[in-house]
Amino acid sequence: MLDFRIDTFLVVCRYMNFTKAASELHITQPAVSHHIHYLEKEYGVRLFEYNGKKVNLTEAGKVFLSAAITMKDDEQHLKKIMEQQSGKGGRLVFGATMTIGEYVMPEALTRFLHVYPGTAVQMVVGDTRELLGKLNDGEIEFALVEGFFQKKEYDFLVFATEPFAAVCAPDYKFCRKTVKVEDLLGERLFIREPGSGTRYVFERYLEGKNLLLHDFPNLMEISNIGAMKQMVAKGQGITFLYEAAVKEELDRGVLKRIELEDFQLTHDFTFIWRKGSIYKSYYKEMFDILHGTKAENDIFHPSFCESRE
Repeated sequence: MLDFRIDTFLVVCRYMNFTKAASELHITQPAVSHHIHYLEKEYGVRLFEYNGKKVNLTEAGKVFLSAAITMKDDEQHLKKIMEQQSGKGGRLVFGATMTIGEYVMPEALTRFLHVYPGTAVQMVVGDTRELLGKLNDGEIEFALVEGFFQKKEYDFLVFATEPFAAVCAPDYKFCRKTVKVEDLLGERLFIREPGSGTRYVFERYLEGKNLLLHDFPNLMEISNIGAMKQMVAKGQGITFLYEAAVKEELDRGVLKRIELEDFQLTHDFTFIWRKGSIYKSYYKEMFDILHGTKAENDIFHPSFCESRE
């Protein structure tokens, strides 16, 4: 069981305020201070520095925070294993960003259920920032993301390197001859909402060409990929999406690729978990199954309910 004083430390870090931490934990502020002083004495470092009423982590405190988050996450995983040992059955809870969840995970989860058919699965869909928060809070075991993350905080494996595609309706009439991305600035552009990994990657690409998203004066922000594709298929504009998200429509001829000589954009879909986890081999096994890296008979899994060492 994780030391309750580490829980106190994590709550203080959430608010950077001892009074708010005491209120959430239903203990007194002196008790919070006592817990922190105990940890500082135990590890021989100062965890916080104080500037008037402002509280900040020391460098040692930042290192301790990263380790404490991983310990908390591992404890949640251990509880799941113990539940399974008690006969409650296998359970997998993970996160995925929208494009990955909708267009990549169905096939991956089919592989997983072939190996562990009796497992209850919960896939939480959100943007990368939301999923990192849930991973840090122990609400999910791992995540598959398309956005950026602090590599010093997470272990990771590249799940896929996915190309982008510029697409429009088969009979779409362009405002001008299209050879380069900047030739499309006069078109209506359908784009994902702020916070979307797809949007963020595309924006960074435009910046590399000294362009901004708002150089497209006719923008339509839509958070639903299916709705975007339907609007584009009806000839209402163009969009840039991961090829995985438009592959079916391209194959059926509902959408067509806009051929551009200066548009070669790819980005990694990444499988991540907390750095330093004692369950590293478990996460690698989950990656292998979902990714299809190994055949079922090459994976050692005596039981999904058993602990990995």
